[in-house]
Amino acid sequence: MSRPLEGKIALITGASRGIGAAIAANLASKGATVLLGYTTPSSLALTTTLATTLSSTYNIPAHPLQADLSLPTGPSTLIAAAQSLFPAPFRLDIIVNNAGIALNAPIPGVTPADFTATYAVNVLAPLLLVQAALPFLPTDRTGRIVNISSVSSSTGFVGQSVYGGTKAALEAMTRTWARELAERATVNAVNPGPVEGPMYASNSPEFLEGIKGWNMHAPGMAVREGVDAPEVVAEAREAGGRLAKTSEIAGVVGMLCTPDAQWCTGSVVCANGGMVMMR
Repeated sequence: MSRPLEGKIALITGASRGIGAAIAANLASKGATVLLGYTTPSSLALTTTLATTLSSTYNIPAHPLQADLSLPTGPSTLIAAAQSLFPAPFRLDIIVNNAGIALNAPIPGVTPADFTATYAVNVLAPLLLVQAALPFLPTDRTGRIVNISSVSSSTGFVGQSVYGGTKAALEAMTRTWARELAERATVNAVNPGPVEGPMYASNSPEFLEGIKGWNMHAPGMAVREGVDAPEVVAEAREAGGRLAKTSEIAGVVGMLCTPDAQWCTGSVVCANGGMVMMR
């Protein structure tokens, strides 16, 4: 098996479950040492189990690291914890800013507290994390930073004034970082649409009904009778199309982290089955 990331160190935030865990598995399969960021002590057991599984499956070091990214001190705490695991000089090759929250509400229901909390995790934390990591990024353009955005940055889904705004901000920072860090790393974003898991399932019935038309017209989300599993076919009838597997998002992220992606930077890369093609 090709291991193009052998010897690289990758930090993934929000790595205890869902897309983050799938990204960690993808990078581990490519030979990277993975640092699994998680937020609350309640996720320790889950993240530790994931680290053990990845280490034994792919013969790579894997370490759980806890830090609350909703706090201004969280990102620097995470980087310090990562640095402490390795002898000097420490080099952080890959950063995947995956951690995020969504507190959806129509305009009358948006509160200053929800606005502040969402921007703190989805926008400020990635910025502070990259800031804290600057002394440890490669100096030869081999670094990789991938920010997990969303189709919500450009689709205007009802109830996502705040969440969509945070992802648009993250995409704007992606382009700025691609210029500022040109001698250190490529910087890209990926923009998933609906992905299997509890985060998507937690959306309101109104939101799910509103997004169904988008799902129906995404070419990659067309369900295939006799090919897709029966439960996928049944779910697609409700959703308007099949949801992405977390591994499908991870595959796009993994590609951007390899040497083959050297000539791709400052981009928002499709990871949504064609739901959004112009970004």
